[in-house]
Amino acid sequence: MSRTDVYGITDTLDDSTLQVLVDRLEARAKHVKFAAMLSEYLEMMRVDAAQHVLDVGCGAGVVARTLARCHRFRGKVTAIDLSEYLVRAGQRLAQAEGVAERIEFLVGDTQQLKLPDAGFDAAIAHTLLSHVEQPLMVLQELRRVVKPGGQIAIFDGDYASITFGHEDPKLGARFDLIVRNAVITNAMVMRQLPRLIAQAGLQVVAFVPHTLAEAGRADYWHSSIQSFRRILPKSGQVSADEANAWADTMERYSAQGVFFGSCNFYSYILRRP
Repeated sequence: MSRTDVYGITDTLDDSTLQVLVDRLEARAKHVKFAAMLSEYLEMMRVDAAQHVLDVGCGAGVVARTLARCHRFRGKVTAIDLSEYLVRAGQRLAQAEGVAERIEFLVGDTQQLKLPDAGFDAAIAHTLLSHVEQPLMVLQELRRVVKPGGQIAIFDGDYASITFGHEDPKLGARFDLIVRNAVITNAMVMRQLPRLIAQAGLQVVAFVPHTLAEAGRADYWHSSIQSFRRILPKSGQVSADEANAWADTMERYSAQGVFFGSCNFYSYILRRP
C-alpha cells in the first residue's frame, strides 16, 4: 500500500484541508488526557526556567502557546513549521490568547534549521518525528541548536499501535493500516528512538509511556474520526465514500456504547552532554 502522510506535506495542501488539520490539532490539545501528557513532560523538563525555547514542527502553536501561558515561564519561544498556513494560524491564535509577544513564529524545515548553534536552552518536538522522512536529522539539528546541558523533549505516538474496534475484524485491520499510512510517515519511530538518540550524541534523562484508549464512547477520538473524513481521501488511500462510511460506523459504535479506539504515546526527555 502506498503511503502519503498528510501531516508531512502541509506545505502542499489546500487551505480547506489545512484548516481541518488546525481544527483537529486544537481539539486534541484541549482534551484533558492529551493535555495532561503535555503538561507532564513540560514539568519533567522544568522548562519554565529556560529563557529561550525552540518548538519544532509547531503546527498551529499548541505547545508554544501552552508554554507562553505558563505563569512561571518568563522566557520566549521560537516556533517553526513547514507550513506557512499553520504558522499564520498560530500567530492568530497566539494574538487571540494574548501571548503573541512571547512567541516568534517562523516557516522552516525542521530537518535543516536555519538557526545558530547553541542558541536555545531547551527544545521540544511534539508529535513531529513520526511525520518526517529523516528523524535522525531532526535530532542532530536539535542537538546542534541547544546549549550544552540543555534538554530536549520528544513526544509522539507509537502509531504502529493505533487501532479501532470493528465488527468485521478484517475490515477493521484494513482501516487501521489506512489510517496509519494516511497520517504517519514513521509509525515505529518511537521504538527506534533509543538508537537514534545514541547516534545523535544525546542522552536519555527520562522516559514515560502513555496509553490513550477509550471503550464505549468516543470522546478524544471523536475529532480524529471527523478529520479522517477529509484526510483519508486526500492521502489517496480510499475514496471519500469509503472514508465517510468508516467514520459513520465509528460514530454509530460510539452512540451505541460499543466503540473502541487506542494508541500508545511516549515522552522522551533528552540532554545534550
